[in-house]
Amino acid sequence: MKVIAIGRNYAAHAKELNNPLPTSPVIFMKPDTAVLKDNKPFYLPDFSSDIHYELEVVLKICKEGKHIAEKFASGYFDEVGLGIDFTARDIQNIHKEKGLPWELAKAFDNSAAISHFIPKDKIEDLNNLQFELKINGETRQNGNTSNILFSFEKIISFVSQYITLKKGDLIFTGTPEGVGQVQQGDKLEAWIGEEQFLNFDIK
Repeated sequence: MKVIAIGRNYAAHAKELNNPLPTSPVIFMKPDTAVLKDNKPFYLPDFSSDIHYELEVVLKICKEGKHIAEKFASGYFDEVGLGIDFTARDIQNIHKEKGLPWELAKAFDNSAAISHFIPKDKIEDLNNLQFELKINGETRQNGNTSNILFSFEKIISFVSQYITLKKGDLIFTGTPEGVGQVQQGDKLEAWIGEEQFLNFDIK
């Protein structure tokens, strides 16, 4: 499986990082070794002093597809969960200044924490999905999919023009505003509505 992530998909987040609004989805990828499951702790790496959390809705692809028309794209994912896109912001900023790829800042081991998944038909309205991240009991991110720049269907269609999607692939769909640094000892908890999806520690 592969992890495909969308950058700058919430206008307020793009603004808080002083990034221009994209006119098409911004894509980056994480390898399977980035996946952190089952609420296992995240260990701060020694190569960065500024690891940031980014809470995102994650789609699980349910069948293979390429050149998918947007009107059919909803048939290519059947489950939804939450994930944290951990980012080495200090490394990313250096690479952005030099016009280099983001992989060292985004694709390192355990940088994609993922929750359990639920069938998408259990969600009343995917276009009005409320999700929240608390750190040490304090709300840090409170997002709603009604604010995304590119819909889930648009993302799937766009990506599939370049990269074949396969069953089990994960798509991180972008983070709302409120990102920030994690510290050793922090507890991260995340919800969709009233259901908790993530609960793990930073070590």
